[in-house]
Amino acid sequence: MGVSTVPSDVAAVLTREGGRPSAAASRPRRMPWTALCLIASDSLSVVAASWLGVELWGLVNPAVSPAHVFPPAALAALFVTVYVAFGLYAPAGIDPVEELRRIVLATALVSLVSMAAIFLAKEGESYSRGAFLVAGALTAVLAPLGRAVLRSRLAAKPWWGAPVLILGGGPAAAAVAESLLRRPQLGLKPVGYLSDGGPLAPPGGLPRLGAPADARAVGARFGIRRVIAAMPELGPARLGEILERHTAGFAQVTVVPDLAGAGSVWVAARDLGGVLGLEIRRNLLNPVNRVLKRAVDVSVGLALAIATLPLVAAATLWIKCKSPGPALFRQTREGCGGRPIHIVKLRTMRPDAGRLLERHLRASPEARREWERFCKLKDDPRVIPGAGRLLRRFSIDELPQLWSVVRGEMSLVGPRPLPAYHLERFPPRFRALRRKVRPGLTGLWQVEARSDADLALQQKLDTYYIRNWSIWLDLYILARTFGAVLRGRGAY
Repeated sequence: MGVSTVPSDVAAVLTREGGRPSAAASRPRRMPWTALCLIASDSLSVVAASWLGVELWGLVNPAVSPAHVFPPAALAALFVTVYVAFGLYAPAGIDPVEELRRIVLATALVSLVSMAAIFLAKEGESYSRGAFLVAGALTAVLAPLGRAVLRSRLAAKPWWGAPVLILGGGPAAAAVAESLLRRPQLGLKPVGYLSDGGPLAPPGGLPRLGAPADARAVGARFGIRRVIAAMPELGPARLGEILERHTAGFAQVTVVPDLAGAGSVWVAARDLGGVLGLEIRRNLLNPVNRVLKRAVDVSVGLALAIATLPLVAAATLWIKCKSPGPALFRQTREGCGGRPIHIVKLRTMRPDAGRLLERHLRASPEARREWERFCKLKDDPRVIPGAGRLLRRFSIDELPQLWSVVRGEMSLVGPRPLPAYHLERFPPRFRALRRKVRPGLTGLWQVEARSDADLALQQKLDTYYIRNWSIWLDLYILARTFGAVLRGRGAY
């Protein structure tokens, strides 16, 4: 197959605002702005953690001063150097969960090596190991937080991340494009796709830039160094031929295999004597992982349950003043293995909630369509005015379930325990998958979309969580949960 001519309207499609090519698809960038911003954020996090480490350890040992830790600039340079070795400044493509894992491991390495060096150099009186330990723990928290804030502000900028071409125009290419467009924090920005077929544009309005044979010409013209081949329908031989002939000029080539339903995060390539194999780990089947997850549930869940007791007590009194009936709502729902569990929530709905819902759905076809799609209503007549809406907005009504976490009926993170009428809307295969894990106080679709997730997205995100579980994914969801609750957006 010869190299065909790149369509003449490519430049027009990729041109924005004033006829200038977008920064994501114009020419090779002279400055690695994404990496520089991440380095600046990490450096500020390290300096802040160092200062806080001295101040907090000073409460234990008043003799500790800033002179007892490395100079902030030297400490920041040390952390950044190790972060480079851990691949934390790649312009795009690192999943936030994997990024969290690398940051924690790299930070622990720096902290432990620093303390060991102090011990071996017999500089124990010159430097404070306690301050180093506290500063390291704070860095492991502040660095991911700083990066998350940075991405929330800059991920939509045209210069953030790296442009990418998609090879293929079928369902696999559409799924890749949809995923990347939905998660700009990954930094992989699809600018178009190449396909031998007709204009089967993936979601997001991506333009067709030609055929796979045009890959090198398009990449060279617009400075695109990355390509994603999403054409599993071609078969290994034909796909290998296309990659060999047309992707030689790309620095990074990612192949999307046809592994529908398999895990995608903790997958490792394995050389099986010259044959490529993909090792898919079933993390939730590992007894050590189960023990670790349960330990986090008990320790964090018990601490939060005790700390929030005054808030739950105040909310209980408020409900009693605003609405007749009990302040707590109890319902039997499906737990791990299909066993029934008793869910306790602060009551946020009126006593005659069922009757009010039926009357509202009969009177409003639009509300019925919303209910059929989400099993929720934004303007729900059942909710207690004032008190109920506020408690639901900030998820205060869910706090009594912390005691279910401590008892082992639930986990801090997992698919939400849903009412029977909600579960019945899902296919049997997905319901069977949900029964394999404990239901959670929070979950992936609660932080990704909150109440704006329809049934299809709920199923997709819960499936992703179960098949890709790790302690790092749990920590990532817990951190996102605090932010989502404090903002109060998307909850009703």
